[in-house]
Amino acid sequence: MIKKAISLLLLIVAVYWSFLAMMPQSISNLNTDENQFSTQRALVHLKELTKAPHFVGSEEHENVRNYIVNELNQLGLKAKIQEGYSLRDWGNLSKPKNIIAKIEGSNNSKALLLLSHYDSAPQASLGASDAGSGVVTILEGVRAFLANGTQPKNDIIIVITDAEELGLNGADIFVNRHPWAKDVGLVLNFEARGSGGPSYMLMETNAGNANLMKGFVEANPQYPVANSLAYSIYKMLPNDTDLTVFREDGDIEGFNFAFIGDHFDYHTYMDNYERLDRNTLEHQASYLMPLLSYFSEADLSNLKTDVDYIYFNVPLFKVVMYPFSWIWPMLILALVLFGGLIAYGIKKERLNVKLMLKGFVPFLVALITSVLVCYLLWELMLVLYPEYSEMLHGFTYNGYTYILAFAFVTLSLCFWAYNKFKQESVANTLIAPITIWLVVCLFVAMYLKGASFFIVPVFFALIALYVTIKQNEPNLYLLALLCFPLLLIFTPFIKMFPVGLGLKMLISVGALGALIFGLLLPVLGFLNHKKRWSRISFMVALIVLIVAHFNASFNEEQPKPNSLVYVLNADNNTANWATYDSMLDTWTKNFITEETDVNSNENTFSSKYNSRFTYTAEATIKHIPDSKVTISKDTIIGDLRHIEMSIVQQRSINKFDLYAKSEVKFKDFKVNGVEAYKETADGFAFEMRRGNRLFSYFVSDNDSLHLDFTVPKNQKTQIQLYESSFDLLTNELFTIPKRTKEMIPKPFILNDAIIVTKTIDIN
Repeated sequence: MIKKAISLLLLIVAVYWSFLAMMPQSISNLNTDENQFSTQRALVHLKELTKAPHFVGSEEHENVRNYIVNELNQLGLKAKIQEGYSLRDWGNLSKPKNIIAKIEGSNNSKALLLLSHYDSAPQASLGASDAGSGVVTILEGVRAFLANGTQPKNDIIIVITDAEELGLNGADIFVNRHPWAKDVGLVLNFEARGSGGPSYMLMETNAGNANLMKGFVEANPQYPVANSLAYSIYKMLPNDTDLTVFREDGDIEGFNFAFIGDHFDYHTYMDNYERLDRNTLEHQASYLMPLLSYFSEADLSNLKTDVDYIYFNVPLFKVVMYPFSWIWPMLILALVLFGGLIAYGIKKERLNVKLMLKGFVPFLVALITSVLVCYLLWELMLVLYPEYSEMLHGFTYNGYTYILAFAFVTLSLCFWAYNKFKQESVANTLIAPITIWLVVCLFVAMYLKGASFFIVPVFFALIALYVTIKQNEPNLYLLALLCFPLLLIFTPFIKMFPVGLGLKMLISVGALGALIFGLLLPVLGFLNHKKRWSRISFMVALIVLIVAHFNASFNEEQPKPNSLVYVLNADNNTANWATYDSMLDTWTKNFITEETDVNSNENTFSSKYNSRFTYTAEATIKHIPDSKVTISKDTIIGDLRHIEMSIVQQRSINKFDLYAKSEVKFKDFKVNGVEAYKETADGFAFEMRRGNRLFSYFVSDNDSLHLDFTVPKNQKTQIQLYESSFDLLTNELFTIPKRTKEMIPKPFILNDAIIVTKTIDIN
């Protein structure tokens, strides 16, 4: 009994260690040596940078830029501003103002570039994590590096981009227009998609990752959190950062360092100085300082290779890696060893074909029911708590509680299955999970090579199988230690998938939890009273779900995101209130009621999560001047009509949106001197546009729009213009009550805005 208790305790220790070792547990203070990074010193900068939202075009945006420039100049660097219009294939036009500086190296070699962005997401985010954390990591890291007083071998370029949130526009003008871009050999980019948790290392490369990984390991960061599965998934997802532009447009290699915990704060007013996890900021620094020291001296001209590496992090060993060429030999070796052990066990009469086949029943039942119950349980949560739909990114404030609850639900189901279908021998029972793991490894070897480190715990399971075959009373301590690699590598994935991909991925908790349980059978299989363990796990899950229930409501610490816009149609002089909210609250009900039908409108500024207006209501017409449209040129040459048009704002506008029906064709289109994207040189501009949207222009410097385009001469061209100002709550024409402390502006949409729409007919 004591041996079983201690072996179980060892498994719990391994689970705890797997999370504890991922990031620092304390931060560096103001007394840290001048040549060392201090998180407390970095926080001094962060407090200054996050006083107010600082999206492109806002007043605070300029203040933040001036602060960063001043800090770089005080370090002895000559910070410069690069600006210019940028229109990328996202369809977002802006005029970013990048902050650029350089530390001169001793050799004429490839440069190391430190990258982050200083603009916050429109409209209400304070941008402490995204990406104030990256900016202050670089500022404090560069200060500490310069305090050493040694000149690096490579140039170190600092680029704090602008308009990243709008469409990677700042990175666009640097990579494609700045002369320093051609000198860059490697980029270290610091980003965030939440306000806490460990920072994950993700690469951007057009070639193999072998040389990048070798350099990363040699630089020896203290708390690496990196695996090739996340890298493979990242490459398949439509996620972009500034570093994407460096890879796609400049063929420049780089590392992303981004934390994704506390995703509920992402792009909201809660992304503030107080909510940023200090240990997370320390973790970012634990990447920057050793990598800055290493790559400022390394040869950055030979990073390209065709060789890819499998890699994963594990406590003590930090990062383990091996080439893709090992995938099939390791899988074949595991299959041969597995077959040999089965033959050996049958010969020793420790394995029985009938019992081995019987062992598949509880494992498959546990696996299938865990996935099914986790799926249905989350669907039930969405029905019971419809307010969760207001969290557009899919991660609720009590999301971590749900992950824990679903993990114990899975544990309960696994114990239940192995109690229901009792097994006579642990060795026979272990055959099924090893077989399924090998099938998974075969699948990933063919379709998801980055996940091929799944074979690693299988080898330890094969050793455990040998022990259970060889010994009548196996050493439970040894078997528990053989489970350590499995728990240390894979337990964090149970949390990572739902955090990174949203709570809709709670089914992964069931799938991965059951798979892990299967390879823990060398210890758990010897436990008595599995029915009791199932009940205990179920009770824990129930208690955690009750805790989640009491944390489901919105409050000051967990504010409800809501939305309101005023839309004035200048064509017919009508006005409406509109919201994106699924559930109206006391604030939105001041203007919109539940009974109101949604006015159908194809151009309702759908968000990145495809949300659209849910409720509208008639509103009092306010005198809001619309922009002045002037056509300065209208000439027909051959089959094309050449038009030059100006749209000059008559009030302070933050954003212009232009729409045209899909049948309206534009042979060429230039806006503020920038040509719109075309799939082919002889194709049409905006040919592959999403819906009817042509582009959005995020205004800075009170600029207007100047359009130069050509259309088929007989085409009836009609453009729908939307002009938005983010001043609904402060405009003197409106009396809008303040949100309560339990509410915040909803992110990812056009919010708190006055919108004027008009049609431009070119007959």
